[in-house]
Amino acid sequence: MSNLVTIAAIQMVSSQNCQQNIQKAEQLIHESVEKGAQFILLPEYFCLIHSDPKAKFNIAEPFGNGPIQDMLSRLAKKYNIWLAGGSMPLDVGETDKVTNTLLLYAPDGSLHTRYDKVHLFSIDTPTMRFNEGDTMVRGNQVVTADLPFGRVGFAICYDIRFPAFFVAMGELDLILMPAAFTYPTGQAHWELLLRARAIDNQCFVLAAAQGGKHQSGRQTWGHSMIVDPWANIIECLPEGEGVVITTVDFDKVKEVRSSLPVVRDRHLLTQL
Repeated sequence: MSNLVTIAAIQMVSSQNCQQNIQKAEQLIHESVEKGAQFILLPEYFCLIHSDPKAKFNIAEPFGNGPIQDMLSRLAKKYNIWLAGGSMPLDVGETDKVTNTLLLYAPDGSLHTRYDKVHLFSIDTPTMRFNEGDTMVRGNQVVTADLPFGRVGFAICYDIRFPAFFVAMGELDLILMPAAFTYPTGQAHWELLLRARAIDNQCFVLAAAQGGKHQSGRQTWGHSMIVDPWANIIECLPEGEGVVITTVDFDKVKEVRSSLPVVRDRHLLTQL
């Protein structure tokens, strides 16, 4: 794969029916491929947005086996693409907890990389109370992957708020950011955070979001987008189902870093 790669972020408004969501994801993946996508990212919990936080237990799969994982593997191979499955629940052997996991499949259909969400979202306001820790087990490691076009850093939603998390990944060419931001937090912070992480790490950011009013009653912010290493927004879809797609030149990362060597010059305090 050359340094010119067509990348796509899929935006969904996932329902309470897992099978319908899988079918919709497959349709949008097909549309992305028709437009030339070589690397595709689905949003966080593309398979289910439900009013009952425990509903995810009913669709949680053992690692390496299940209809959601089978679909991702099958389509990666069918279309000869890199396919990042947003996130999905995986069984951890407990009756009341699952992981929030991003799985990346290679063009031959094999599983390439697994990332379990490290930072579990919680919010407590007069109008909203939610805690992922009630039903999820957090991951415990930073995950990157060296792909043919560059180094990719893995993150999910709430992770975007922790700059040191990305610094710990080292030099990156692309950050993956599947998300399901709430409407108020998204309106306030989503674009700012994505562009800030692009600036911090001088790399591309591929952000695939949930975006609309869900069957569950929840409303997500959307605004799936592709951001370049200078923090320019290349493409953005404000709301509704669809795809943001563009061909990026990963040599742009080197150009930005050579003109303003932020990544070269940064130091963690523990290293001083």
